Amino acid sequence: TIDWTIAETLLAIDAPVSGIAQQPAYHDWVGEPHIPEHVSDIGLRTQPNLELLAQSPPEQTLLSPMFTGLVPRLERIAPVGTFALYSPGADTWQEMQTLTRQLGELTEREAEADALIKSTQRLMAELRYPGSDAPALLMVQFMDARHVRVFGDNSLYHAVLEQIDLANAWDRPTNAWGFSLVGLEALYDYPEVTLVVVEPLPAGVEESLAKSGLWQHLPSVENATLLRLPPVWSFGALPSAKRFARELVAALTLRSSLE
Repeated sequence: TIDWTIAETLLAIDAPVSGIAQQPAYHDWVGEPHIPEHVSDIGLRTQPNLELLAQSPPEQTLLSPMFTGLVPRLERIAPVGTFALYSPGADTWQEMQTLTRQLGELTEREAEADALIKSTQRLMAELRYPGSDAPALLMVQFMDARHVRVFGDNSLYHAVLEQIDLANAWDRPTNAWGFSLVGLEALYDYPEVTLVVVEPLPAGVEESLAKSGLWQHLPSVENATLLRLPPVWSFGALPSAKRFARELVAALTLRSSLE
């Protein structure tokens, strides 16, 4: 597969995977599940190595609608399957479960897919945040030192918040992927929230923020209510949902214990 969301799901249900695209970046942005050593790196997601694929053709190449422009070239090597997630108007949480079942059926891992769905549901129930004193959250990823993606409706992060009874403070329209691209100044409109920064930060951003008055005077930064989480694939499926829920609740619990 050249799609990381499909890749993480296949790995989580122990499906037979021969190649995944752009593996160093997968480890930077997705993190888990880890890609086994025997799985080939088949090049960039937008420009897979067709010669490498042709040398040992897979039974099928899987991708998401974002990469449909590659279908004519990939179909010369092996059949192509397309699986959608983050469809406009769809329920993101249900779509993640549907994708898991579809990939389980395709790879004859139905039992493992069902187990992944049930373990995710159990984890969300266990992590459901107690009480009504939980802060409203703004969940962001940096694009550069002055711009962030803020995640709202139709995003994985928002879907997880709904499952664990936490409030998302972002009330503005989002795109099909569930985020708004805004300048840092937009965050000043939400002075009472806890800002959640999901890594990784692009190169040089950390140093720029240390010198940025715009950033340093944000209430979450000044009041030290900002939380930083390790990388969680913002366009992922159930494995990323589990990881985000664990990391977020752990960070909130640690902060509460220190207050």
